[in-house]
Amino acid sequence: MVSLTRKLKRNNELTFPPEIYEGLVIPDTVRPLKEHVKEVVVEPKMTNDQMTAREGTYFDEKDADIIYDEDVDVYTMVNGEKKLLAKLRKNVIPAGDIKIGWEGFYIAAGPSMMRGAAAGPIQTKGTYWKKRKPTQIQGWATRYLQPDGTVSKMRVNNQVFSAVLGYFDSHAGRKLPCRLTTYTTTHFNNYKHGLPFVEALDTCFKKLIPENHKKQKAAADEKPLLRIEDTAFSSVTVNRNFRTGLHQDDGDFKEGFGNLSVIERGSYHGGFTLFPQYRIGFNVRTGDFLAMDVHQWHCNTKLYETDEDKKANKGLPNIYRDKVETGTLGVDLAFSRVSFVCYLREGLRDCNNGETRDYFKEIGFNPRSLTLRKKQS
Repeated sequence: MVSLTRKLKRNNELTFPPEIYEGLVIPDTVRPLKEHVKEVVVEPKMTNDQMTAREGTYFDEKDADIIYDEDVDVYTMVNGEKKLLAKLRKNVIPAGDIKIGWEGFYIAAGPSMMRGAAAGPIQTKGTYWKKRKPTQIQGWATRYLQPDGTVSKMRVNNQVFSAVLGYFDSHAGRKLPCRLTTYTTTHFNNYKHGLPFVEALDTCFKKLIPENHKKQKAAADEKPLLRIEDTAFSSVTVNRNFRTGLHQDDGDFKEGFGNLSVIERGSYHGGFTLFPQYRIGFNVRTGDFLAMDVHQWHCNTKLYETDEDKKANKGLPNIYRDKVETGTLGVDLAFSRVSFVCYLREGLRDCNNGETRDYFKEIGFNPRSLTLRKKQS
């Protein structure tokens, strides 16, 4: 992950390198968030067993009969009743919030090898695995030969750009308490700066799916020490240039809903969010908001540049310090597609308040004033 080069002004306001704004996509106008739009009811085209067999694999644009690029509510029928799959709203996030979100989080997604099926099938011919020796490959997971010739105990996935903002559950095996995530503590000032963007997504969630928001907010309020401000979220997964394989999210509040938005820099095509079981997809671009049932099978299509995109991206400053030779998937792309999925982690509801307060005291975090005394990078 790149080290921050910006400095703090005397009034603690962050400054940012001017090159991060070159090519940044911010719509000139914002549209009202409409509650009532076109409704569509879809039927599954593949069985659950067929979907399970494809877990961790890639799907393409041809695997969708339609990719929605307009305000739409999509449902399916379950036992004679409509069940919401997704709500797409185009260009509803205010420009100021987009800019703030970009400033706070454009470098948030660092290399990760722990994204499970979402990381896609092991790319044995890719740069990363060509330099290593994967063994006992099982779809999206593999062991590898260590320098001493022994096989790793842990299975890992493709290396992709991904991270979590906000809070994370305890980890008994590693003796970690319920805690702030790595990016949040390492770049706390940036995290704090970007929060209005997260709050804007919570506002969309509350207006479009009020019943689910109410339940999720009530659950989040059970642990206010581990809640992102006064939202229904505890955490935000941030991905950069990450084509996800077929997967279902887990670990999030089951009665809630997934909340997706993206911020883009440069020009590209693809990256559509697909629900392959229903052969539908969504074109989510900067300023858009997609409420989606993340417990349904979903994935993303390939991100790519056309000749026109390459021409437009020529000369686009490299704002990251990623080493292309490492082979992290998406590292060689000139553009940036940074996606945000906001949710409530179910496991946080079991956190011990006393242990949480002790941990916060140890690192110097005050959730009420939203300050952190721990040294920042």
